[in-house]
Amino acid sequence: MIEFLFSPDARWLWTAVLAVALFFPVRRVIFIMTVRRAIRKGDSDNVDEAEQNRLRKRAGITAGMLCFLFALFYVGRLFQP
Repeated sequence: MIEFLFSPDARWLWTAVLAVALFFPVRRVIFIMTVRRAIRKGDSDNVDEAEQNRLRKRAGITAGMLCFLFALFYVGRLFQP
């Protein structure tokens, strides 16, 4: 079992693990940056609860794609022959 975990056959497992581990902090950073940008562009009344939920969903999608692609390239480089 240990040999399998560190073989190139487990590449997709490590990609998923790394993507999930990076997803939550990256989503939070993206969300905070977009809320601050919205406040700076308008005023604090501009960012209500509905707008924050929309920005949170958008940050989740962006973070998911970004983390998956980073994990894919990083693990691919790590297990390169």
